[in-house]
Amino acid sequence: MRSLARRLLEMIRFSHTLFALPFALLAAGMAWTANAREQPPIAFRWLDLLGILLCMVCARSAAMAFNRLVDRRLDALNPRTERRHLPAGSLSTSAVAAFTVATSLGFVAATLLFLPANWLPLYASLPVLLLLFTYSLSKRFTPLSHFWLGAALMLAPMAAWVAIRGRLEWPPFVLGGAVLLWVSGFDMIYACQDFQFDIQMRLHSVPARLGVARALKVAAVCHAGTVLLLAALPLVYPEFGTVYCAGVAAIALLLVYEHSIVRPDDLTRVNRAFFHVNAVVSIGLLLVGSIDLVV
Repeated sequence: MRSLARRLLEMIRFSHTLFALPFALLAAGMAWTANAREQPPIAFRWLDLLGILLCMVCARSAAMAFNRLVDRRLDALNPRTERRHLPAGSLSTSAVAAFTVATSLGFVAATLLFLPANWLPLYASLPVLLLLFTYSLSKRFTPLSHFWLGAALMLAPMAAWVAIRGRLEWPPFVLGGAVLLWVSGFDMIYACQDFQFDIQMRLHSVPARLGVARALKVAAVCHAGTVLLLAALPLVYPEFGTVYCAGVAAIALLLVYEHSIVRPDDLTRVNRAFFHVNAVVSIGLLLVGSIDLVV
């Protein structure tokens, strides 16, 4: 059982939960701060924090497992992915399917932690799962699949805010929009590795449609939009000040660095750009945002 659990966590790349989780936690911190400003103040609940953590982990795990299931035949044909657990046979289809069902049920069950004060997370749980799962099919019919993935991760800050506040307001929309463009951009960069395979298999992606050079330019435009939206966030959430703005400036420099190390004629550093730089972006924004809220 320990070996099976380890292989399942490797399959879904559990450590990559940190791409979306920091944005959910930042939005939750923003919502708790807004609650504290209410008259009378709305008290912090530890169950809300636990619910956000469990929902994030279960939802992402279910989505990744489903992605591996529906892509297992394509992964077996792609030299870059042929050693993944399902194509290599180190995990069975039934085990991954059971894991998908279990984590999906875990996600729905975790929304019960927000009751009785807030029923919206429970009502939205199935539509959220539907959006997460359909991303895995989107590249079969649209090159906008990168933005579909971005929309899926956009739900992290928006859902966290709704879980705490019980309604949607402008701050999570702006932060969520930044997440959408950020994820869409780095997913285009990552997809450049497979553009020839996508063309061969008639899969849809921006690199397959426009070529690697133009895809990198589109990704750069997306990341410029990310910086603009992050910079605009204090306009709708005035609690952010100097520390946050300095963090946004640092993120802009990181994104410039990310694009400087990936070129159309040299994709060898895509993994460094994808995993290392973007991890620093998400965790760094959470840190500077939290520090600013505390200060």
